[in-house]
Amino acid sequence: MTSTTESSKPRDRVERDDGVGTKRSTKRGSGPSFDRARGCWTARVDIGPGADGKRRQKRISASTKREWNEKVARLRVKVLEGSYVERIPQTLQQFLDEWLQGISVAPGTRAIYRRNLLHHVVPRIGGLRLQAIDAGMLNQLYADLAAAGLGPSTIRNQIHAPLARALKDAVRWGRLARNPAEQATAPKARAMKEARPEMTTWTASELERFLAAEAETRYGPIWTFLATTGCRRGECLGLRWSDVDLDGQRPSATIKQTLTSIEHVPHLAPTTKTGRARRIDLDQRTVTTLRVWRAVQAQERLLVGAGYHDTGLMFTLPDGRPYNPEFVAREFARRAQRYGLRRIRCHDLRHTWATLALSAGVDVKIVSERLGHASSLITLAIYQHVSPAMASNAAERVADLIFAGTEKGERGSRTL
Repeated sequence: MTSTTESSKPRDRVERDDGVGTKRSTKRGSGPSFDRARGCWTARVDIGPGADGKRRQKRISASTKREWNEKVARLRVKVLEGSYVERIPQTLQQFLDEWLQGISVAPGTRAIYRRNLLHHVVPRIGGLRLQAIDAGMLNQLYADLAAAGLGPSTIRNQIHAPLARALKDAVRWGRLARNPAEQATAPKARAMKEARPEMTTWTASELERFLAAEAETRYGPIWTFLATTGCRRGECLGLRWSDVDLDGQRPSATIKQTLTSIEHVPHLAPTTKTGRARRIDLDQRTVTTLRVWRAVQAQERLLVGAGYHDTGLMFTLPDGRPYNPEFVAREFARRAQRYGLRRIRCHDLRHTWATLALSAGVDVKIVSERLGHASSLITLAIYQHVSPAMASNAAERVADLIFAGTEKGERGSRTL
């Protein structure tokens, strides 16, 4: 007689492939087989062909047959939905290296992504398996970066944004089932606004003092152009003489490309930050300055001779090579300090121009177009510190129009 214990034990079975993905018992004809060594029910299940067209299988194991059937059912639903992702050992760092090489972005953007991700993300969570990354880990990453001194804007725009884009591609490439960055909590716009440092600009007299001190230097024309046009540094250094009309009835410059720095090497990007070219008018003082500079550059070309680099750029080193934008920024700071002026960045010449223009009553739409902003709302948001003065001036100017006749009549009556 067979004992109850003996009869409850699974009998030995020989597995066979039924052709639809499951190793079935030859005695029962269906279901998984019992692995005595591991103490579980197990079988391989088809999960559809891979990218190379080859058959893929996944071994499913469970302590009971019922649990095994439930696991197979869930797996097949995921396969049908297209949400199934095979387990891979790739780390986040390995994926980011692959992603940075394969994405289609401007070289400057790629360099920024690489610098920020490899400097801030990889040292902290780069060694973790890509598929193990979750929203909680990303939230902790952002908290650690904030504690290390990074501002909310930097964390959101320079860390979270490219990381979210990378993980979105990981989903699209079949490496992740979902993007954990979408569930993570990056710093909010309000926190970014509150943490934004107060904008520092020069007054008109400070700017005039600086430009006068630099008028006879080779950097003078660069500072003048930046101060009187509101252009970005890279746009200024990327200008070609062919983009500038100094002799027409309406002198102007057309901003078409940008000079950036990638790994500390100058690089010309054939587009602007917004991807659109724009035309800006030039004042007569700037036109005169540029004419003088053009003559100086022509003399340098003759002196250098055959070794001159004919880049066509308006602002260049003595041998015609482009400036490094980083060097120009450092040179600006050094020279401003030399004259005892308040410390501002080279980029703040742009903010200074916009502040002076708005304070002088120039229409915000004109200012926005000249700066190359996508809309006037962006301009108003950036330069909201000028709004109270603009509102006060507007009140007085409209009141003057309304009461001009009345005041004139009152002055006449007093005279009589």
